[in-house]
This record gives sequence, structure tokens and C-alpha cells, in this order.
Amino acid sequence: MTSRRGEDPTPTTADTIDVLVVDDDFRVARVHRAYVERLGPFRVVGVAGTGEQALAAVDEFRPDLVLLDLYLPDVFGLDVIPRLRTAGHDCDVMVISAAREADAVRGAVRHGVVDYLLKPFEFEDLRGRLERYAVQRGRLLETVVRGQADVDRVLAGTAAFVSPVLPKGMSAETAELIERTLREAEGTLSATECARLTGVSRVSARRYLEYFHTAGCAEVSLRYGAAGRPERRYRFLGQGGGRSDGLRSGGGARA
Repeated sequence: MTSRRGEDPTPTTADTIDVLVVDDDFRVARVHRAYVERLGPFRVVGVAGTGEQALAAVDEFRPDLVLLDLYLPDVFGLDVIPRLRTAGHDCDVMVISAAREADAVRGAVRHGVVDYLLKPFEFEDLRGRLERYAVQRGRLLETVVRGQADVDRVLAGTAAFVSPVLPKGMSAETAELIERTLREAEGTLSATECARLTGVSRVSARRYLEYFHTAGCAEVSLRYGAAGRPERRYRFLGQGGGRSDGLRSGGGARA
């Protein structure tokens, strides 16, 4: 087990998210660590190669997030989670594994993991998930529940395992443009207004806005006029279902 603390540590701030990397292959763990350390506000506080080392590291370093491999030499990775809970640790867990079995995915869901990323993967795949996690974590810490709408807004970001690959026919460049426009808008935007601001067609703007709504990044409200169908208006919420710079139109994965 290795630790970053005690060896040129990064200063902790209120927004820092401490991460423990758990993988039995030290070379893979080194890559994952390097990926995480490229992203603020994440900071790797330790690396563990077995389930027992992971338990000891969580007890010592109290990370906010554990990146957990499932194929560990001493235990199956998912068996680490209930032991963490029994010990009183409430850190979040993101599975990063080559395990493609349906039972493993179902087990991960039952154990409440925040995401499940298959190996091999590219930096952008992990980046999108970590950024989505950071937004959702901040939303959970800051939320005030006044009614069902507030609950729905929080839970919109908890849909697990949303693919970082955009639907067929959608481009990452246009998604970034639409998301940025929606993010910077004061209040809400209609598809017509978004189309005018971005230069894309109204049909295209509507499709991307609906995608962000489905992904949990935007909420929809209806504006009723004197006649005709109500106008759908969109407001940016955050990276509940993924941010466009963590999305791609397609391609392979490396890790």
C-alpha cells in the first residue's frame, strides 16, 4: 500500500475530494492515479493492492471516494463494501473493473456504488464520471429539501452507469455548444431561443436539450400561452448524467 500523504501532499481545501485507488496491478493503479491527479478537485491519498489493504487505507486516510477493482487477490471487490459500512465508513465507491458479468453489475447496484466503469478505458471516460460525481456530491451536500421537486432534482443525478457515448447522430462539439449555452443562460431557455443563440436548427437544439434532460443535466418546465401547446423550457442543473466534454460520439477505449 502506498500513500500520497507524507510525500509532497497537495494542500487540502474545502472542495478537495480525497480518492483511494484499489487495484492489484500496480501498473494499472499507477495509470489510474495519474488520471485522477489530472483532475481538480480530486486528490489521490493512497493506493491499495488487496482488499485488506483497502480496508486499512480507508481506516487511515478516510477518503471521500474509493476507485475499486473487483478482481483482488484476497477477496472479491464487492465484498469490501459491506465491511467498510460495518466499520462505519461512508465513503462512496466507484467500481473500475474488467468484470462484465451481469451478477457483478447487479451486485454493485445493490451495494450502492456511484458508478461502474469497465476496463480498458480512456482518460475521458473516467474524467466524465468523476466530474459527474463531483457535481452530484456537491448537490447532495448543499441540497435543502422543501418538497418533491428538490428530491427529484437530487435523484436526477444518481442514475447509475449512463454511457459517456452520445446517441448516434449527435456530436460532442454541438453537445458542448448547447450545454455551454444552457449553463450560461439566465433562467430558462426554449429550443427556439437556444437555436437562435447557437446557430443550430430548432430541431437539433430540441434534441440536445432533451438529451441533457434525460441525462439529468437539465430540468424541464412548461410555459402555457394563450393558445396552442405549452412551450418546453430548459434550465441547467449540473452534470447529473454527464458533461459533454466527458462525452464522445463513439470510439474505442484504452487504459
